[in-house]
This record gives sequence, C-alpha cells and structure tokens, in this order.
Amino acid sequence: MTTLDALRQYAAKRNFGITPEPALCGQSPGAGRALSFVIQKHWASSLHYDLRLELDGNLKSWAVPKGPSFDPKDKRMAVQVEDHPLSYASFEGTIPARQYGAGKVIVWDKGFWQPATDPHAAYLDGNLKFELFGHKLHGKWVLVRIKGKSEKQQPWLLIKEKDAFARPSVEFSVVDELPDSVQDLVTLPAHRLPAAAPDALAGARRAALPALLAPQLATLATSPPADPQDWVFEIKFDGYRILTRVDGAKVQCFTRSGHDWSEKLGSLHAALAGLGLPNGWYDGEIVVANPDGLPDFGALQAAFDGQRTDHIILYLFDLPFFQGRDLRAMPLDARRALLQQTLEKIAGDRLRFSDEFNADARSLMLSACKMGLEGMVAKRRDSRYISGRSADWIKLKCKQRQEFVIGGYTDPQGARTGFGALLLGVFDAQGQLQYAGNVGTGFKQRTLAGITKKLDALTMRTSPFAAGSAIEGKPHWVQPELVAEVSFGEWTSRGHLRHAVFHALRSDKPATSIVSEEAAVAPPPRQPRVPARAHSPALPDSLAITHPERMIDAATGITKIELVRYYRLVGELMMEHLLGRPVSLLRAPAGVGGAVFFQKHLDSEKLAGIRVLDPALDAGHAAMIAVENPSGLLAAAQRNVIEFHTHNGLAKAFTRPDRMVFDLDPGEGVAWQQVQEAAQLVHAFLAQLGLTAFLKTSGGKGLHIVVPVRKMHSWDTVKRFSQDIVSHLASTIPQRLVARSGPRNRVGKIFIDYLRNGKGATTVCAWSARARPGLGISVPLAWDELAGLRGSDHWNVRSAHERLATGNTPWDGYRKAACSLTAAMAILN
Repeated sequence: MTTLDALRQYAAKRNFGITPEPALCGQSPGAGRALSFVIQKHWASSLHYDLRLELDGNLKSWAVPKGPSFDPKDKRMAVQVEDHPLSYASFEGTIPARQYGAGKVIVWDKGFWQPATDPHAAYLDGNLKFELFGHKLHGKWVLVRIKGKSEKQQPWLLIKEKDAFARPSVEFSVVDELPDSVQDLVTLPAHRLPAAAPDALAGARRAALPALLAPQLATLATSPPADPQDWVFEIKFDGYRILTRVDGAKVQCFTRSGHDWSEKLGSLHAALAGLGLPNGWYDGEIVVANPDGLPDFGALQAAFDGQRTDHIILYLFDLPFFQGRDLRAMPLDARRALLQQTLEKIAGDRLRFSDEFNADARSLMLSACKMGLEGMVAKRRDSRYISGRSADWIKLKCKQRQEFVIGGYTDPQGARTGFGALLLGVFDAQGQLQYAGNVGTGFKQRTLAGITKKLDALTMRTSPFAAGSAIEGKPHWVQPELVAEVSFGEWTSRGHLRHAVFHALRSDKPATSIVSEEAAVAPPPRQPRVPARAHSPALPDSLAITHPERMIDAATGITKIELVRYYRLVGELMMEHLLGRPVSLLRAPAGVGGAVFFQKHLDSEKLAGIRVLDPALDAGHAAMIAVENPSGLLAAAQRNVIEFHTHNGLAKAFTRPDRMVFDLDPGEGVAWQQVQEAAQLVHAFLAQLGLTAFLKTSGGKGLHIVVPVRKMHSWDTVKRFSQDIVSHLASTIPQRLVARSGPRNRVGKIFIDYLRNGKGATTVCAWSARARPGLGISVPLAWDELAGLRGSDHWNVRSAHERLATGNTPWDGYRKAACSLTAAMAILN
C-alpha cells in the first residue's frame, strides 16, 4: 500500500476548503533520520490525546482519552484511528464546528521514537514496543492491541514500561502538571537522544521539566545556627527572586509567585537565551549594583520604573532540575557543585554564581552589616529542595526589614508634594489588615510622583484596616494592593513601626501574602537523616492522599487523586474568590450520585489551610470556617470535599454583604439557548439600574450573575432589593422568567434565584467543581463569551487546562465596580 493509499480515509473525512488541517501534500520523510512522534491534545466532543508515530511515511494514530501515564500500572485505552500525513505533526489550531473532530488542537508533546524491534512485524503482531525522546515523555513504552467489537476502530492499550522514568500516578501526573503546548520548543536532534547522564546525575530521578516551580523560601532567624560547619553561607541579595526555566531554545524567567517576567527583564532575558544553558530550572536573584559594587534594591526598582534593565545581573544559587533529572532530593552541596561546574563553561557577565563564604558565622554577619549588605542566608548542606518556606534555609538580617501593604496615606506638609506618609499594614491569620504604622522618609522626588499616581488609581472611601485601628489625622484610604519594602528600628508596644525608612515598591509579591515576619530561634544541630522520597511538583509531601484511586465520578472515571490535582492546579485562581470569605463545604464520601452533606463548621476536626472564624459572626451557632490558603483546598479534597460554597459577605465585615448574586436556574424543558438569552436580559436590566454585573458558569445547569456592592447595606436590604429586581423581570417577561421557586413553578421557565442573597445563604465558588456527572466547574466569563458556550458545564475538571491562561481576567475591574445600591433602588422604585 502506498503512502497516499493509506491516507484515503483521512482525506475522505475532511473538507480541506473549510478545515485548517493539512491536506495530503505535506512533507516527505528524510532518508536515514530518526522517526518522529507527536501527541496532540484535542478538545473535540471530549478532551483526549492523539498519539501519532511515524511509520512508512505516515503517522500511525491512536486516540488516548485519558492521556499517557508514567505509572506502569495504568493501562490507558488507545483507540486506533486513521493514518495522518507527516505534515499533521505540526498542526495546531481549531477545527471548525460541524467538521470531523471539531475543536481545539495543540501540540502537547513531540520528539523522536525508537522501536525496540522491527516496527512492521511488531505492529502487525499487536505488540509494539518503543522508546520515546520528547519534551515530556521519555523512556520505554508499549502499545498492545486487544480484542474489540468494532473493526473500524481497533482498541489498543498504551502502557509505560518499568524503567528509570516510571513514576506512580499518585506521585506524578504528566497531563495535569505539564498541560501546555510545546509547539515553539526546539525538538532535540536525533544524535542527542540517548545521551548518557553525567556522573553527577547518576542518583537523580529522571523527570519531565515541570511548567512551573514554586521556590524554596528562607525562614527569618534571630541568630546563626549552632552547627555552622553543616551550613552554606551566602550573601542575602537585595533584589528580586527569579527562577529561570530553560527548555531547548525557550527561556523563561519567573518571579517567586509564578509571574512570567521574561519580557519585563528585557536585555537580561535576551542574554540568558543566548548563553546556551542546558535544560533545567535555575534558582537565583536579580540585582543592580551601586557604585561600590553592592546590591541596591532602590536601583533595581528604578531600573524597572525607567525600563532600563541593561545593568541587571542574575546571581544563581540552586539547580532543582537539570538535563532531564529532578535534583530536588539531592543534597544542596551536590546541586550547587553541579551548578557551579555548569556556569564555569558559560561566558556571560550578566550571569554569576552565588559564592559560599567560609568563615565564622558571627564574623560574616558583622562584616556583611559593616559593608551595608542586607544580611546573610544560611542553608543546610544536606538539605533537599522543597517548594515553600523551610527551616533548612534561614535568613539573618542586619536590621529589621520586611514588606508591608499600603492601606492609605496622609497629606504632604510644607514644600513636599504627593503625600506625607504611607499607612502600612500586614494581614493577620483571619485575613484582616492590621495597622502597623507609617513611613514618611526614604522617598526621592521621582519616587513620590510615581507612588502618588498609583495611589490615585486605588482610592476608596472606607478604611481597609481592621476595625479599631487607631489612625490619627485625616488619612486617605486606598485599596490594599501595593506592597512596600520598609526597614525600621523596632516595634513599639502598640505593634507599630519606629524609625521606618521606605526602600521601594515590590511588584513580585501579592499583597495578600504579606504577614508579620517573626524571627525564629536559631535551628539546633541535628543528626543525619535518611533522605525522603522526591516529592511531586504538583502535590506537597505533607499531604497524604488516602485511597487515591477511589472513583469520584463513574461517568467519566475521574478518581480522587485527579480531583485533588485539579484543586492544586486552580488553587491560586480560586483564592481570589475565597480569601477572607466564610465557606460551606459539600462532602461526597461515596462520590457523584452518593449521599452528600454540607459542612459549615469543623467541629473537633482540623484541616490544614482551613481556619475557624470568630463565633460572633454567626451568633448562636458554631463558628464558621474559611479557606486560608490553597493547601486548604487540598486538605478538604482529601476529606472528600467536592464543592466549595461562599457567603456574600467577608468575615471582617460580615454585617454588610459585598455582593448580590442572581442564580439562573432553568426548569424542566428549558433549552440552553433560553438560559443564555435570560442572562443577557438580566444583564441589560442591571445596566439600566446603573449596576455592573459579572458572569460565571455554575458548572451545573445555569448561570450566575454577580454584582459587586459596597459594604454599606444590610443583608435584608440587599435581599429585598434583589427580590424586587427578580419580581420586576418575571412580571415583565412571564413567559420566560419566574420569581417563585419550586419545580412546578418553573416548568419551561427559568427561576432567577434571589434567595442566595440572604444571610447564611451561599453560592458555589468560582473554579469549584460540582458534584454532578462530568464534574463540571464554575468559571468566570466575559459577557461576549456567553454565546459560544455549549452549556454551564462547558469546562470540567479534565478540560480546565484550556481555561487556565484566561484565569480570572474576565473579572478584571471587579473590585472597582462595587457601588452603593441606593441610586439603583431609586430607579427601580
């Protein structure tokens, strides 16, 4: 059979005048070169992964619904489909509606494959063994044909063979942790495929390069460690933490919070891209030196403000991933030695190694402080790399210095312009901004002008600080979004700063992460420990998942570990909707279809990342709870929580709701198009009332319309006004809308549920999964996206990857849109 004969079925299924897929005039195989492979992630009627192996001038193709797994115990169904042309390997795009395979396609992985034996004989025998050399997939695999009912689509199984790359599914899920396209990455040349690992890497686990990496953070300490010989001492750089990801020709620079600063770093990024760094994750700090050659944080901030980044230098001090290996379980000394050897082979004055200083710890600190440095960092020599704050890394500061959230400012005095002093605060464990004093010195004239402009854009009428904060004078309030780096002499007995000096604004840390930094005592000496297993980039070591294989949704086969991984994936996005807000948790111990119950209190149980609120918020009942950080989502999912529901008020001001919610709940016989039209009608009417509305899917059958409200109305007022709105709409369009709940009242109609606005009522949180077949998720939307949705469960736990890049951006401006309801109530009345 010729190459074109094998592609007849491919051509017969497609109209190349409509679909952007390649026709049959693609490339030809090159003589003697390695065989290529590609895996395309395909959002058709359901998300799946198309595995394609080059053979006889075409791409043999299999549709793998769940995608590949590095766990040899996972036997993934792979349904054989028609051969594709070689040119299809580079196809990315969207196949139009009503065309075969309609939906989005990305190149999820690509590279070369080597058959273990004669591939033609193995293919005919239905037992094709091979090795993959891709950006994500590596090692030995096998495709095994099984008996199926349909001759048109022959079923096979895709199985990972046991080798150095194999990893348990509980520990690592490649489709969850590496969801993005590799189209722009350079495929390794064939002669580099089987390259042996350097001796220094012999004990490191082979692993795919994760798309993101959270850094290890140091703990503030009061004094140097008691066993300094077991620690590495480095300069505490006065700069920004930057993690550099190198994957072939693609180089990316990320902040500690995961923001891509590649473009912002300008010439430094270009310099790094031209150095030919081996693949890996490189951990370091960017600085700008003053005339004395010492790191100057103010100069670094000025470089960004003026977009003059030519003098920024990157100091590297750790190497968590390198050349296809996960080094995080290796001792720090070994990682640093490998990093130093690597940098010695690379010429570039913008990239430097952070040297170790060998001297008495107290002498080092004394010298560092005399030189005007910020301090020193000490790291245990045998420590492994752990994302998050760790006592294995400590920071020793010459003077007290930390970040604070700006919550307001005072008027300037005398000849000064802009403002007098910045009002500072830190968030406490309950998510309330506690006043910490002010800073009025350390500002240059240009700095004053720049900060004033930012403050003017964030003005608000009410204080963002916790109730009872004693702030003198006539301050101006701003939304607590800006972060200031401030040094100070000491804390007063009232918990305020003394002798504070401003250094710069920080744009690499979110305001919500700023808390009071309390120094711990110096860590004691310890006995050598047995190395722990390398932890998964997706889930923290501290989280033990019981029964990870337990079925959550029989309709899709989604397991408990998949749900936990989903909440890890969307945790940061979800916290924007959860932080400081009381929640109710919907538990489903038997999964979808089984008994469920709401949990509003913790009782005697404790969950990491879930905090108990002040009982006074709900007098006469047990204390409500709130999710404090993303780890709370994981802990709750481990305890069989599927859904997270939030109240309409924040814990710090619970007597006044800060939003109004309209839940469009379709009755029996209502088509999805009617729900879309109803949402537009509600949107238009709210606009007539002068109210800005935001939209999200419910993840179930309906839609949620959310109106941000200033915290100045009572619960009864907001609920009564929402009822008035719904009653008006239902009386105006009775054939479509109804204001009374109950299944009988809404047959063929949509009930606009205003009851969500009562005190104690909740609404499913954005990004929460739903305990329904398919595990749909609630997703924030822009209004112009509504027409393109196929249902409220348009996205689910497995297809969420395609929405991550958009994230919460459709709700940009949500906070600023909050307004009083007084004018709207007057219009309606």
